Amino acid sequence: MKVIVSLLVLISILSIILAIGIGPVSVHPLTVAKIVLSRIPFLSESFVVSWTDLDENIVWGLRMPRVLLGMIVGASLAVTGVTMQALVRNHLADPFILGVSSGAAATATLGMLFGVFAFLGTYALSISAFIGAAATIIIVYTISRVKGRINITQLLLSGVAIAMIMDAITNIITLSAPNALGLHNATFWMSGSLAGAKWGYLQLPLIVIVVCMTVLMIQHRALNALLLGDEAAGTLGFNVSRLQKLLVLIASLLAGVTIAVSGSIGFIGLMVPHMTRLLIGSDHKRVLIVSALLGGIIVVWTDVAARMVIAPQELPIGLLTALVGGPFFIWLLKRKSRV
Repeated sequence: MKVIVSLLVLISILSIILAIGIGPVSVHPLTVAKIVLSRIPFLSESFVVSWTDLDENIVWGLRMPRVLLGMIVGASLAVTGVTMQALVRNHLADPFILGVSSGAAATATLGMLFGVFAFLGTYALSISAFIGAAATIIIVYTISRVKGRINITQLLLSGVAIAMIMDAITNIITLSAPNALGLHNATFWMSGSLAGAKWGYLQLPLIVIVVCMTVLMIQHRALNALLLGDEAAGTLGFNVSRLQKLLVLIASLLAGVTIAVSGSIGFIGLMVPHMTRLLIGSDHKRVLIVSALLGGIIVVWTDVAARMVIAPQELPIGLLTALVGGPFFIWLLKRKSRV
């Protein structure tokens, strides 16, 4: 376990440095490392400036926040997938099963195309998406409560139903788009992208993933017990009702904040937990950490591919995760069935 985590941490660091340097204007990895280290307090005086202002602007101003956001988004989506799969005891669950993505897309497109949330200023898109995600999960949670407890079947069915309603609302909004450019931007955002990443976008997602990961790690034994069923978990001394509410809150918070800054990037929350379990088993103490690292690495390199495939234009990340992740996931399943 320690070897795998150490290896993934090393790969994460190398991925960040290499991904920052890759682009229409490439920057040598050594130059990237020097620029990044020179920004760290107490180390800045150790480096002689041997790079241009253009290199520094590209590395620190443009690509560094984007790559770091990719790590955070990937980790959040993977951890949300682990959380949802534990909650519903179904390995086919993913972060968008409760309609969170659809709710966020509806309010975000409303803001982008008609300026409804323009009064929120610079972060209008992020806040509007989060409002939609939060409203959707509250509705689904309310519908799924039966005699004070969450009914898993109703949770899944109501999530599907609300997602369909939100998708219909989104289609109505896009069909009513006042101009083609706004429609293109909304469609591109809904497909997932890190193109608008700024340093200011990192703070909230980072805080949320750290807090949620901490809570989940504390509750890892309860998550393991929950996979055995509600009655078994209750017999082992866990408060199942309170645990379900906590997991719903964590999943919606992670998914909502992530979608707000990156749009809908599918398949990570479904694929990464499976890959993790194939590597290290089903103990959530290990699964959470490895999934977070693996998810971050995959999103970072998917974003690099999205930037480079049709450069100088970009592809939405969500399209690549589906096109590449789908066949790879099928291969993993077939490979596992032969063992």
